[in-house]
Amino acid sequence: MSFQDKVALITGGGTGIGKAVARRLVASGAKVVINGRRADTLDQAALEIDGSGKNVVSVAGDISSPATSRGMIEAAQKKFGGVDILINNAGIFKPAPFLEHTEDDVSRYLDIILKGTFFASQAAIPSMQKRGGGAIVNVGSMWAIQAIGLTPSSAYSAAKAGVHALTRNLAIEFAKDRIRVNTVAPAVVETPVYDTFLTPEQVAEILPTFNAFHPLGRNGQPDDVVSAILFLASDEAAWITGAILPVDGGVTAGR
Repeated sequence: MSFQDKVALITGGGTGIGKAVARRLVASGAKVVINGRRADTLDQAALEIDGSGKNVVSVAGDISSPATSRGMIEAAQKKFGGVDILINNAGIFKPAPFLEHTEDDVSRYLDIILKGTFFASQAAIPSMQKRGGGAIVNVGSMWAIQAIGLTPSSAYSAAKAGVHALTRNLAIEFAKDRIRVNTVAPAVVETPVYDTFLTPEQVAEILPTFNAFHPLGRNGQPDDVVSAILFLASDEAAWITGAILPVDGGVTAGR
């Protein structure tokens, strides 16, 4: 898949899946704008992805704010001339029982995951319209398709389900503009998100226990999801829009 001269925006682009997507896009000829909340992490990621500084721009900020999304668009237009691809990847995850969720917990999930996807898409679509089309790929979740008793995640699941619904709505509304909108729905993928609520020792002990949870026998790795994202963002998927693609090692196959 070639992304020569394409311009891509990636939220949550400083670590994990977002960083891996950015790396693969730049290697395939794209220009990339990455976003995240931590400027130092973003700057380091940009340096690792492209030491020349010519192909990657970082824009720090809270993606739930429309101003951050507008800043990403402005950076893309100033540096690279517009936007062709948007990868809505920013998110948080911390399993917790329903009755233990606080108002702040719920607000954070909705702000970062759902509002972040909504406002980034709202900011990017006009630029895509001017360029005659584009592709949006959202990172949804298996947890939005199927509840898992071992990892109660009601607020996270609700926010991701909103992303799935938004995907279908935008796909229909902007098909006439040749803007395709799709979502990948991963299961357990070994990324730094687990470091946000588990110690390194717990990660090493607990994550391997989820290998058997997936019919294919292993947890996902960032590149498993990246390959699916890049396919949906590429011209190879030119006749696919409104899809929710499970990338889950077979978990939802027998649902």
